[in-house]
Amino acid sequence: MTESFTFDTIPDNSTQLEGMLQLSTPFETAALSVLVFCHYEKNAEETFEMIDRLKGPAPLSNFDKQFLNERLKGKEYKPFSFFEGATPSNNYTPDKPYRISVSDNPYSYTNEGYATVYLKSNGADSPRPITLRQKGDKWYLWQISFLSDIKLPAKDDAWS
Repeated sequence: MTESFTFDTIPDNSTQLEGMLQLSTPFETAALSVLVFCHYEKNAEETFEMIDRLKGPAPLSNFDKQFLNERLKGKEYKPFSFFEGATPSNNYTPDKPYRISVSDNPYSYTNEGYATVYLKSNGADSPRPITLRQKGDKWYLWQISFLSDIKLPAKDDAWS
């Protein structure tokens, strides 16, 4: 199954994110996670605060923040690559409004209370996983594994 989400804006802080949150499905939480990471270039600390909100009772550790800084610093285009219209040739500039699709597969729910869903990056050959964990009727971000390297944007690629 695939669910698509449309967003008019990228939240700048936890207050703006709060108005968007329902966290009622793993698909929604995954889509919101990508959206929040798009703010990283503007302000990493605000992004971490928003991610903490998506992570629920298990906030980011210092190790997690270091990991995310290593994955995103100088590569802020990565989260944008998951939106429709964003390609290496246009430097991962997405169409507006921002549209993202999230998919599952037969193995997405092998462990009770967890879901691994998939995001298609326009800079990668295969979908990227993101794992969510359920608490009550909410789904929270559990494992951030979708930020591996992708094709460089044209502006950074000497061979394009």
